[in-house]
Parts: sequence; structure tokens; C-alpha cells
Amino acid sequence: QVQLVESGGGLVQAGDSLRLSCAASGGTFSTSNMGWFRQAPGKVREFVAAITWTGVNTYYADSVKGRFTISRDNAKNTVYLQMNGLKPEDTAIYYCAKYIPGTAGWPNSVRAYDYWGQGTQVTVSS
Repeated sequence: QVQLVESGGGLVQAGDSLRLSCAASGGTFSTSNMGWFRQAPGKVREFVAAITWTGVNTYYADSVKGRFTISRDNAKNTVYLQMNGLKPEDTAIYYCAKYIPGTAGWPNSVRAYDYWGQGTQVTVSS
């Protein structure tokens, strides 16, 4: 059973930075592709970023490209999301998730992921 625990959220001002962490336990994190998603109030959960298990390939939503960076440390079983130049529209609960190998929808479909963390709140004030 895989457990994912996000941390690092908070209340910041527009233009500030935050780094989210997602610590994994159980399962095979080091050989799992991982993703970050977010969900704002009243909106559907949306793709933010994803990374392959090697860390070589990364993918981003257009809305965060150039501002967010996803990375991972397999020795620490942790995936990160560095968020720079935060905007009020980035306000949401951020979730990390483990990709289901071989599933259609990589990297941006919610249905392609099975295990999810509880989420961490990010609030950006203007």
C-alpha cells in the first residue's frame, strides 16, 4: 500500500515562492512516475506537472510552464514542486499522485493515477 503525504503549502503573496514536498512510503516509489495536481474551490482537479521515475522527463500544464519545476529524490522517496512567481489563480489544494503504469492518459489524466495524498493548501493573495 502506497502512502503519499504532501507538505509545504501556505499563505503567500503574489510573486512569492513555495516548495511543496510529497513523501512516499510503501510500494515502489523509485520506479513510479509521479504527478502533481491541484483543485480550486468549485473547480475540477487539474494537472499541474509530472515526472518520470528516472527524473529525466518532466511535463507541465501551460498555466505553470516556466514558473513551476517538478523534481524528485528517489533516495528520499520524495517528489517536489518548486513554485515561483505565484499568482492568485494558483490558489488551490495541491495533490501528488502515483501513476498507474501502462495506463492511457499519461501524464495529465486524473484517471491515470491511483494513489493520492491528502493535499496541501496553497493560498496566494494579491
